[in-house]
Amino acid sequence: MNFSKIYALGLRHLYLVMNSFPRVLDLIYWPTVQIFLWGFISKFFTLNSEYYNNTVGVILTAAILYDFLFRASISFNMMFLEEIWSRNFTNLFIAPIKIREIIAALTLTAIIRTLIGLVPAVIIAIPLFGVSVLHLGLPLIFLLIGLYLFGITLGLLVTSGLLRYGPSFENIAWASLFFLAPLGCIYYPIDILPNSLQIIAKGLPLVHIFEEMRNILINNSVNYFNIFKSISISVVYFIFGVIVFYFSYFGAKKRGTLINMGE
Repeated sequence: MNFSKIYALGLRHLYLVMNSFPRVLDLIYWPTVQIFLWGFISKFFTLNSEYYNNTVGVILTAAILYDFLFRASISFNMMFLEEIWSRNFTNLFIAPIKIREIIAALTLTAIIRTLIGLVPAVIIAIPLFGVSVLHLGLPLIFLLIGLYLFGITLGLLVTSGLLRYGPSFENIAWASLFFLAPLGCIYYPIDILPNSLQIIAKGLPLVHIFEEMRNILINNSVNYFNIFKSISISVVYFIFGVIVFYFSYFGAKKRGTLINMGE
């Protein structure tokens, strides 16, 4: 694996972002709106519900972590779509760049795009609502790792669909996470789901991540087994995502559809 190629690919996408104010604004706008929206909804729940002792803290922290997952996935998708929209897709695949180098570059650059959008929103939440994700302590790092790996996996699966079905598949990029959100138990415990759906939900890392987040904030205790279980599940999904991406790439190459992808 050539790290200079990975760096060059990543730098290209960073230049696209940093030299375009609308792109930076778009990255910051949506997470900030999410924080305002869920912050005020949480305040309302605090006044009208006794389920959580710290409703604002629990729900807003869940919203921040969920947005981190969403941004990671959509950032990966957006960088891939940028290659299609700029008609650079064909150039990318005829250059002496390996598939694993493309995946590595997009994976590493996606975290920077994610942080550009999320950090301002997290900072705003501290003075405005008195909520900081840093209250999760050291486990926060492991929770973010699990979320990031799963977000990149969703990005890989969506880009695999783009390779297989073409740009018409791009609408799935925006909807992919919303398909899984009800089963992710982001804002409510898994007990809310019917028993049949609970079995499916436990196969997702999201359930274990958000259940542990609530456990830390409500009970002030940490179950590291639950955390590392979520990371292990995310790693399995990530490997699956890479395999699917390779199959889609070689399938598109065999059919000759890569040439027309950017047209």
